[in-house]
Amino acid sequence: MGYQVLVVEDDNFLRTVYATKLTKAGFTIEIATDGIEALELLKTFIPDIILLDLIMPRKDGFSTLEDIKKQENLRNIPVIITSNLGQQEEIDRVMAMGATDFITKSNLSLNDLIDKINETVASK
Repeated sequence: MGYQVLVVEDDNFLRTVYATKLTKAGFTIEIATDGIEALELLKTFIPDIILLDLIMPRKDGFSTLEDIKKQENLRNIPVIITSNLGQQEEIDRVMAMGATDFITKSNLSLNDLIDKINETVASK
């Protein structure tokens, strides 16, 4: 336990829920509200895993994922996409771009998310 997690989410309610639940589960959390903030944070904070929303203002999850995978020091960090899109086309696109997993927010149980983070980081 005790992994470092970067949560990139523009929805204030979801950010709060993720941060509360993940912190209680023993994770260290940093939060960004869009891709620009996330890339700034990643200059000083190297997480064990990134939870990345796709639809955000200023810089969306697709281009943020692309930028993360281009950088040598960030390339191997697992990225779990959390989105309401959930169309097979989007899932295939982000998986091809290097995402580790895709979770549809409407189907998301926070306990399952914690299990997924632990499994993903433990297996990297």
